Amino acid sequence: MFNSLSRAKAESANYPFCTIDPNIGTIPVPDKRLYKIAELVKPEKTLPTTIEFVDIAGLVKGASKGEGLGNQFLANIRETDAVIHILRCFEDDNVAHVDASVDPVRDKEVVDIELQLKDLETVRNRMQKIDKQAKSGDKEAKKLMDVLEKHEKYLSQGKPVRDLGLSKEEKDMVKDLHLLTNKPVLYVCNVDEASAIEGNHYVDQVKKAVAGEEAEVLVIAASVEADIAELDTEEERQMFLEDLGLKESGLNKLIHAAYRLLHLETFFTTGPKEARAWTVRSGTPAPEVGGMIHSDFERGFIKAEVIKYPDFIEKGSESACREAGKIYLEGKDYIVKDGDIITFKFNV
Repeated sequence: MFNSLSRAKAESANYPFCTIDPNIGTIPVPDKRLYKIAELVKPEKTLPTTIEFVDIAGLVKGASKGEGLGNQFLANIRETDAVIHILRCFEDDNVAHVDASVDPVRDKEVVDIELQLKDLETVRNRMQKIDKQAKSGDKEAKKLMDVLEKHEKYLSQGKPVRDLGLSKEEKDMVKDLHLLTNKPVLYVCNVDEASAIEGNHYVDQVKKAVAGEEAEVLVIAASVEADIAELDTEEERQMFLEDLGLKESGLNKLIHAAYRLLHLETFFTTGPKEARAWTVRSGTPAPEVGGMIHSDFERGFIKAEVIKYPDFIEKGSESACREAGKIYLEGKDYIVKDGDIITFKFNV
């Protein structure tokens, strides 16, 4: 699945724990808008934004106590922004399963429990460290202890802390714990080719099991993605998908879902040298966005010249947008929107 989606060449084998060190794939984000901008500007280079997928080996029962190299894998998960949990939803006697049977709901629960147990251990360790301070009357320690107790109670009930409903202040108090079950999660059902469109009874089981979670379920056939990865051109890939009755590749579906999961948006910069797409979190103000390009843009921010993507496509150039009054001058409080084409003005 990882190799097919990332076009990477990670080594794989037909037995559990063949992945020891994480495999990393940096993947261009498909965005037709960037190439439409480039058609008009004709820059020397066109650079899409990217998203990084990390292939971490599956967890087994006891991983929170170090089983199956569990501690190492849990540390790898701690470094990610979100968890994409790939669940086997196909039968094939030639492909080994660590538990010798196909049961995606069981597999999901094994991972859930191990992440919860690790978080419980992390929370209790912190509680032990601040116990004396809290009992001595330290107000900040007491507040932290109250928040940690909420976490302990919730995790003990077998629930992920992302569903705990904490205030922003409470979340900030435990931010440094980097709790595993606080990460947003996306479930990917890996199915056979025949189930790529409608799914199958395994997919139905997964959807029922996650119905109470705020989590999306995607259906992707890794075998189909492997075939797509072998094709040379975008036209060939699109024809292959259409022949199967699919609207888009699993990679595109996964990237779009990851963007929704992490509340990400795309803005653009353009000029004769390059047209480029950038990733930004929703709600980010213009100076901070400028700082993603160069620290001077944030430090010496004066204003941002913003063109809306539809206006740029309609008018055909920056100069035409300027003549039509379609360039907006925005200050420090401006929140960058998806599709904005931005030029930053700064002075340091």
